[in-house]
Amino acid sequence: MIGQPTVSIFARWPEAGKAKTRLIPAFGPEGAVAVYRKLLVHTLEIVRASGLPFELRATGAGEAEFQEWLGSDVPVAQQGDGDLTAKLQRAPAPGMAIGSDCPGLTPGLLRDAANALTEAPVTIGPASDGGYWLIGYREPLPWLFEDIAWSTDAVMPATLAACQAHGITPAMLPELSDVDEPEDLDDWPEFLL
Repeated sequence: MIGQPTVSIFARWPEAGKAKTRLIPAFGPEGAVAVYRKLLVHTLEIVRASGLPFELRATGAGEAEFQEWLGSDVPVAQQGDGDLTAKLQRAPAPGMAIGSDCPGLTPGLLRDAANALTEAPVTIGPASDGGYWLIGYREPLPWLFEDIAWSTDAVMPATLAACQAHGITPAMLPELSDVDEPEDLDDWPEFLL
């Protein structure tokens, strides 16, 4: 029996011009970062409500800045150097890595993902853009994040191929949408200014 997985929320400090940059053409740097702030606060509320252990995997500012903004009870670990592959490989196991830009995330989905890890060594929440909104693992699996063309629609096929190559059939969660482009907010007006 594995312990409860830690939810690692990957987040960056909300600095105008550096967060949600693909939203900038529609909303400007300040508008894009305002959307990002709302999304991160929403994500943190959902993760807290799930009752699962969690941490913020942060970049762009230190623990004190994030805790001053989000609460002193928020465990903060730095993402560290390197690309997304290296950063994901450093997240704890058993664990579940999520971003901070999935408005449809619910506490129940996070608990479902955690429960799925009791049956399967990997669980994946596919995103409508060809990536995933969650990836969970019972033990460290560095290969799970290698040779991935991040931020493309090839993420999910490459991840599934890696699982297959290692004899793993991942548990699959429902598909959700994340917010990368302005039109992704059409169904989520509450995250606009």
